[in-house]
Amino acid sequence: MKASKSLISTLREAPNDAVIASHQLMMRSGLIRKLGNGLYAYMPIGYRSLMKVQKIIREELDNAGLLEIKPTVIVPGDLWKESGRWDKMAGEMLTAQNRQGQDMVVSPTAEEAFTALVREGLSSYKQLPFTLYQINTKYRDEIRPRYGVMRGREFIMMDAYSFDKDQADLDASYDNVAIAYRKIFKRMGLNTISVKADTGSMGGSGSEEFMVESEVGDDTLLLCPDCDYAANVEKAACKREVPLNTAGQPQVKTDLAVEEVATPNVFSIEDMEKFFNEKSTTFLKALIYKVYNCGIDLSSTEEYKNAKTVTEGGVTYIPESFFCVVIRGDLDVNETKLAAVLKASGAELASDEDVLKYSGAPHGFVGPIGLKIPVLADESTIDMHDCVAGSGKEGFHIKHVEIGRDFTPFMTADVRTCKEGDCCPECGGKFYMKKGNELGHIFKLGSKYTKSMNVTYLGESGKPVTPVMGCYGIGVDRTLASIIEGHHDDKGICWPMTVAPYQVAVIPVQYKDQMKEVADSIYDELTKAGIEVILDDRNERPGVKFTDSELIGYPLRIVVGDKNLPNVEFKPRTAENAELVPATEAAAKAIQFVRDELAKLNG
Repeated sequence: MKASKSLISTLREAPNDAVIASHQLMMRSGLIRKLGNGLYAYMPIGYRSLMKVQKIIREELDNAGLLEIKPTVIVPGDLWKESGRWDKMAGEMLTAQNRQGQDMVVSPTAEEAFTALVREGLSSYKQLPFTLYQINTKYRDEIRPRYGVMRGREFIMMDAYSFDKDQADLDASYDNVAIAYRKIFKRMGLNTISVKADTGSMGGSGSEEFMVESEVGDDTLLLCPDCDYAANVEKAACKREVPLNTAGQPQVKTDLAVEEVATPNVFSIEDMEKFFNEKSTTFLKALIYKVYNCGIDLSSTEEYKNAKTVTEGGVTYIPESFFCVVIRGDLDVNETKLAAVLKASGAELASDEDVLKYSGAPHGFVGPIGLKIPVLADESTIDMHDCVAGSGKEGFHIKHVEIGRDFTPFMTADVRTCKEGDCCPECGGKFYMKKGNELGHIFKLGSKYTKSMNVTYLGESGKPVTPVMGCYGIGVDRTLASIIEGHHDDKGICWPMTVAPYQVAVIPVQYKDQMKEVADSIYDELTKAGIEVILDDRNERPGVKFTDSELIGYPLRIVVGDKNLPNVEFKPRTAENAELVPATEAAAKAIQFVRDELAKLNG
């Protein structure tokens, strides 16, 4: 490619809204341009790298036996109503109606579409297992799109779905894709961390995220230095420790009756520690939560025994409910875990008005005794005794509280937020923390969608059987941005050879006379050898050409200048200095360099 025939438009400074390296460099190097908030277009050079990322994904998935299809981006809303996610994901979806008044969805994800497509042709167990995938455009109405293509509203996803006869087949499909993922990211020069993760609105059981470390990562990872345990903080579990009293001894059960204590101006856990002269581990913190689309059975509770429920896609839920969550005083509630335990689409702290309505007291004085709404106790409370809690009356707390004697939780579950320094549940090591960005996510969905959308096949017994599913995704734009995050310096991008827009840049100081002849000769020899090369024949100052080449990040630069001929400068992007090589040997040396770099990544 001749640079004069391409569209190279670089910027000295990044736009003000570009705050992370990948966003700044993609804008400055002209890889992308902004069309609107969260909406970015790829320009010719950027599109070349994007296509290379897709090519690597496609090659490895094809090698793993996955089958590519091309569904539509716009899908009928009726499919989302079948699965029960029409209301649950309403905030993220871009919807419209066609001229017949039919609800349509711009796909934010594709479980429904793939399930519907398979339903039309699946008839026998002999067809299973198989895994279908697509690389396609998605849209999610992000509340706060940021970081360029790292978190945009429109984006490209690879998503795959396995359809299996049973759990054993699903496990095999899941492992097969996980192996392919590791090959994909290695070929792109990315070191990923595999972590346990929350399944979110996708549902299902087993879940694993492939993360890259990033100072501006959206995710917080907890890792154990003593074993291979790694988890997103939304999912992380930790070893349950025995809570201690002020004397440093395990808490002891009391026979003393609950006693009310006047506590004016005592609101926070810190206030309580000073007032009662007790450790926060002896306090029961009670919080009122508003829960959306709770899918567990609440018919045994006083507040919700006659509650109005909604059934969609075979799933029954209460659109809005309230819970009192009780947790040890020094810990925090993990709202993602809470929503998962309650099979809900979300959970958030209740408003001041709702707190008063359901607990009878404002924040700071909420207590677990005598409530009509269900009480969910975190597992940290299991070994707690002789506790202090809110009384349910403003200005008062109660002491000598015993769980099981003074109140009985509706359920007990792990809803705590684990943190750095907590103990690993598998080996007891102390967690350390990193920030990361998610590149890929794999789920074991089970029969969540095949059941709700009535997918069956004839089993070996001749009876209808519901298949199980796995779900696998890679954010293509996010992967490209993450490559730049991990491969750049203060001058620009340092592309790994496999995903560089061009592998070699040939730069004549001036495109004329002998410089032109030598540059053209090297360019032609590289092109014939199948090397992707750009010849900077622009009528620009040498400094502009050099700055652009470093900003765009071509892995290898060959400079042809009068002063050095018959030698030329040979400089890998990450090398500190250039070396002089005979012009007649430059192409062969460049070919070997490119092939060696590709072998390191593809091997």
